Amino acid sequence: MSASHTHGDCCGEQDRQQFSLRKAIFPIAIAAVLFVIGLLWNKALHNTPYSIGEYAVLIPAYLISGWGVLTTAGRNILRGRIFDENFLMTIATLGAIAIHEIPEAVAVMLFFQIGELFQDYSVGRSRRSIKALLEVRPNTANLKVGTQIREVVPESVNIGDLILIRPGEKVPLDGEILEGQSQVDTSALTGESVPRTVVPGETILSGMINQSGVLTVRVTKLFSESSISRILELVENASSKKADTEKFITRFARYYTPVVVFLSLAVAILPPLLITGATQAEWTYRALVLLVISCPCGLVISIPLGYFGGVGGAAKRGILVKGSVFLDALAQVKTVVFDKTGTLTQGNFRVTEVISKNGFTQPQLLELAAQVESQSNHPIAQSIRQAHSKSVDESDVQEYEEIAGHGIRAQIKGRTVLAGNDRLLHRESIPHEVCTVEGSVTHLAVDGEYTGRILIEDELKEDAAAAIQALHSWGIQTAMLTGDNQAVAERIAQKLELDHYRAELLPEGKVEALEEFLHQASQAKGKVAFVGDGINDAPVIARADVGMAMGGLGSDAAIETADVVIMTDAPSKVAESIEIAQCTLRIVWQNIVLAMTVKAIFIGLGAIGIATLWEAVFADVGVALLAIVNAGRILR
Repeated sequence: MSASHTHGDCCGEQDRQQFSLRKAIFPIAIAAVLFVIGLLWNKALHNTPYSIGEYAVLIPAYLISGWGVLTTAGRNILRGRIFDENFLMTIATLGAIAIHEIPEAVAVMLFFQIGELFQDYSVGRSRRSIKALLEVRPNTANLKVGTQIREVVPESVNIGDLILIRPGEKVPLDGEILEGQSQVDTSALTGESVPRTVVPGETILSGMINQSGVLTVRVTKLFSESSISRILELVENASSKKADTEKFITRFARYYTPVVVFLSLAVAILPPLLITGATQAEWTYRALVLLVISCPCGLVISIPLGYFGGVGGAAKRGILVKGSVFLDALAQVKTVVFDKTGTLTQGNFRVTEVISKNGFTQPQLLELAAQVESQSNHPIAQSIRQAHSKSVDESDVQEYEEIAGHGIRAQIKGRTVLAGNDRLLHRESIPHEVCTVEGSVTHLAVDGEYTGRILIEDELKEDAAAAIQALHSWGIQTAMLTGDNQAVAERIAQKLELDHYRAELLPEGKVEALEEFLHQASQAKGKVAFVGDGINDAPVIARADVGMAMGGLGSDAAIETADVVIMTDAPSKVAESIEIAQCTLRIVWQNIVLAMTVKAIFIGLGAIGIATLWEAVFADVGVALLAIVNAGRILR
């Protein structure tokens, strides 16, 4: 797909949105014209034999503006869901018509529709902000078959197929670059505006945009399993996981609405019976005012919109939150626990020293380490193979076994070789001189005899210190859990000024350590977030109140396990996600307090006869619009 096609898609989307907006405005405009005409002639015709003219103009305006409300109320009644805002408005407006207050009945429906239009526009803007970020689902892929290039739909491409990606085109599927070098725009996936350079051997992900060179890519995932498909699915399903605040409002409206209906009924019936001189018409009118004022539109509209804005605002910044329930949990986080490797550190290990023992030379020890680590995907194993720099014959490696939290055992040319941490040497009872070493270390032993160690260094991420400082400034505790040795963990903790750290932990040890933090946080009525790579730390991520996967691009385990997926490797995004969650919750509660306060005031004014249906309409629609505008702040 070319850049011109991309531009055409955007224009087509904008045209569809403009057409939809015009389609929504057209009936409102007709109803508004009829309403103004009826309002101008209403008083002149009201008490004359020609009052039928009033009905001829205003009733069509009422039906045009209120048809959606009337039919929805009717359908809900048939389904047994009587008490909702549609029912309230239907009863109030039909009552107003019955007491010959037709303009006010039309005004209720008309201004409600105007409020709905603003709501739809605001929701549409929220959705478009996410679609602008994530609407990079490619329509075609250039399949390379021999010397020919065929344009096909991405769904038809299989794993192992070759595709060609030209400058300006969207990357249609995840794959490995075989030929070409280019700059790619990753903003749709990560929220980062700086292009990234890609070269042969690197992974490229669907949703990126190729900016300069021509790339030949071997497909590694089907379209349905590609990064952009998974991300779009996450965002689309985010609204299904409701926050406690949303659930509270749903339950509140379920009881609130019938109470309001029966209260209004009491206002209409009891005063004329109990108060001397009270007329039925006056108190019926007051009851109708109460019904209109009591419509919970502001709450029903603005709270889900607020959370949707929070999810959308986070997505724009490369933070995928799987539902509003996790925004609520993030806002209550009091402790953030980090994994070390790949989370606080770069995860780009490099060999800094090789110390050989018992007859082995340094090159021999490095070659042996490269052989035993040849089948491991761990960053340390990759750094050892890179330092060796020569090809390794994997057929020499037999009975390969990874020992979780310890290292590797394998048979190489008939010898039993061990490579791992100090715990592995103690587990196998292998004598050695040094237990604690500054930095990460891989010890080696052959047939039960210690043969030396390889020292490896890993650097802190650029924004790791700033991320910890930001969390501390908000009163949030920080901790680190690592399987690395005590010396390394202590050095990292001191550099970053972490509050707590635990070292030399097995995977199950990390879960046990997290349980302690969870217990402490629960006593303080706070939540604990764990930030890891989503693969090795899946059990801990799953156990935390909020599991956060760092650098989740292309990681199935990260996307499946975590509640929040940070699409970059920046620890600062952890602090940013908590800030977005706190802002969202603050705005949601502002809307709740605003709506409840205004409604309480106007219910009181309506009950004593000060507020009319006009004020009732403006109170209801006004609160809804203010709440919508306030909720829109989250996106900015």
